[in-house]
Amino acid sequence: MTVVHRLGGRRVPVLSAGDADAGWSAMGKPAAAVFARLRVVRRLVLIVLWVLICFPVQALLVVLPGRANEVSARLFWRGLCAILGLRLRVLGEAAHRTADGRPIVYVATHSSWLDIPVLGARLDAAFIAKEEIAKWPVVSWIARLGRTVYVRRVRASTVRERDEMRARLAAGDSLILFPEGTTSDGSRVLPFRSAFLSVAELPVSPDGRSAIVQPVSLVYDRLGGMPVGRAHRLVFAWPGDMDLASHFLRFARLQGFRATILLHPPVDPAAYGSRKALSEAVWRIVADGAAALRQNRDPARNA
Repeated sequence: MTVVHRLGGRRVPVLSAGDADAGWSAMGKPAAAVFARLRVVRRLVLIVLWVLICFPVQALLVVLPGRANEVSARLFWRGLCAILGLRLRVLGEAAHRTADGRPIVYVATHSSWLDIPVLGARLDAAFIAKEEIAKWPVVSWIARLGRTVYVRRVRASTVRERDEMRARLAAGDSLILFPEGTTSDGSRVLPFRSAFLSVAELPVSPDGRSAIVQPVSLVYDRLGGMPVGRAHRLVFAWPGDMDLASHFLRFARLQGFRATILLHPPVDPAAYGSRKALSEAVWRIVADGAAALRQNRDPARNA
């Protein structure tokens, strides 16, 4: 049965677990359906065990000097991706803190809670997330493992938040930002909110310059080992009012996933006349890259 999900006033068909199973993994057979349910249970148990193992270690490393907490966080996210059966493909090179002390702000697409483990597994950076996540059970624990910086949903430039982000950048942390402000349906990149790019204007280097911005396109392009079409993107995407539990249960039944991360060349915010101009330029880079990945085109040929 196909469930119709309401998204932004539109009725969007969402594959149920049964539809996706039948279409991609021949789950119409009773035995296959049993294996799918067992896969969900196995992944849930392994996630709980993995969090219980990693949380005390990371909690200790966060308060100790050095960068061991970054390595630990990245290993945690990689383990979570492995448990979920997510294979990762990376195109391009991640930027690193520059020789003159300027950190990196990664500006990425956002369509799902899956974006967190996928990007966390490949980027040495902390996330900027809405403050509501700090109140979610279990999820807030996982967010702490990634050294998340919380901001208010409507405005990301209060004095306290600005000072915390500046301190994190000045201390050597890079940050991952989702400037769409919400999750999409995976078929497009929503316009970036220029206010979210204020973090890229903060003076953080020894000579008072801002961070470097690296645009990142992220697309889930394989399901059951086959290319993902429009009808199946909501297997990965987590838009609108869709609850996390039902989305996880539907996703976790399946297998053969792949996410592709496209790392674009970094840009210097100082090269743009305004925050709005920076936001529009970075959005165009990210949106074009995501469109190429969704269409299974080589992004390098469309640069």
